[in-house]
Amino acid sequence: MEYTPEMKNRLKRVEGQIRGILRLMEEEQDCKAVITQMSAARSALDRAMAYTIAKNMQHCLIEQMEKGEDTDEVVEEAIKLLVKSR
Repeated sequence: MEYTPEMKNRLKRVEGQIRGILRLMEEEQDCKAVITQMSAARSALDRAMAYTIAKNMQHCLIEQMEKGEDTDEVVEEAIKLLVKSR
């Protein structure tokens, strides 16, 4: 599977958020600000993961359909990945 620039950019944004959280901790900011940013980073990572799984599933489904093969296994695998990520 090809990992697109958009996928990589999503992770780079999460990386920036993590650096920001570390900076808040180094500056001894209050707990609420740190936790708020941690929650935002986790949400961004969850969205990046879901996006990557969706794009992979899309790619695999198209490939399976072009071959005339059953797509149930691809969908099931994608669902398992999403559930596992929780």
